[in-house]
Amino acid sequence: MSKLLATAAIWLALLVGVAQASCREDQVDLRGPWGQARFTVEIADTDALRAQGLMHRERLARTAGMLFIYEAPTSPSFWMRNTLIPLDMLFVDPTGQVTRLHENAQPHDETPIPGGPNVLMVLEINGGLSAMLGISEGSELRHPRLDQSIALWPCE
Repeated sequence: MSKLLATAAIWLALLVGVAQASCREDQVDLRGPWGQARFTVEIADTDALRAQGLMHRERLARTAGMLFIYEAPTSPSFWMRNTLIPLDMLFVDPTGQVTRLHENAQPHDETPIPGGPNVLMVLEINGGLSAMLGISEGSELRHPRLDQSIALWPCE
């Protein structure tokens, strides 16, 4: 019962205000057949910030994440060197669609995690959270840095 209550609390925290608020640089919204969620994000949009990522962090708030943004679509590969917490990685194309999902990347693992082709953004969140919420490939991400003229879920 306590696990059910904890899951419900996480859902409530992630859903509050998703439908009402417009896009913000420090937030991403996700939606799919599973529902909707919002995460407060740090932006990694330079080579230096992307290289640092979430390394050396001992914790990440449940409703937080890091959004890696590239100048143009690419085929990124990630690893978990010096990363202390398990992460889910959502690879997103220029329309905002999640094209690949890597769940529970293990701390300190240097095995490459390929994102596939045509990736413009990568969202990292706490490991296991995607499965808990039901986030899957095909889900849609909304953020103001997507080209709003082709975004599947444009900002209002």
